[in-house]
Amino acid sequence: MTRPQRDPLLPGQESVWDYPRPPALRRCTERIRVVLGGETICDAPGAWQVLETSHPPTYYLPRESFRQGALGPADGSSFCEWKGMASYLDVHGGGRTAARAGWTYPHPSPGFEPIAGHVALYAAAMDACFVGDEQVRPQPGGFYGGWVTASIAGPFKGVPGSSGW
Repeated sequence: MTRPQRDPLLPGQESVWDYPRPPALRRCTERIRVVLGGETICDAPGAWQVLETSHPPTYYLPRESFRQGALGPADGSSFCEWKGMASYLDVHGGGRTAARAGWTYPHPSPGFEPIAGHVALYAAAMDACFVGDEQVRPQPGGFYGGWVTASIAGPFKGVPGSSGW
């Protein structure tokens, strides 16, 4: 299958088609906030981004930036060929629970050690996620955990017909 046509870049944007495979880590120094059940459950001074071809960045947030009780263990695990074995988390806030809406790599593969213990979240399962002052949109499709902001151009894996990208 051939790659799709890149979306045109607007000023200040980068294309997810320039992200590498295997993926790379990049430090994000913008404030990250997450709201669930009308309550801010995470307020982080920054995060790690995992950048992979055709995907919007996945943000890995420091566990200590979450409100106490916001994260709890969930059943199941999965394996990423790049990052290793992931554990899932239920996310709690404002009387709501988003089941298996977070994940973490307790012992990530070589090259991904900085995200050990950090937490990634499915933006679609939260009330809102913010990078700086911008509310993100979830990566299309429901399977992937990328956060779409105005600073990136797609198209993004997860849209119908993208399974072979």
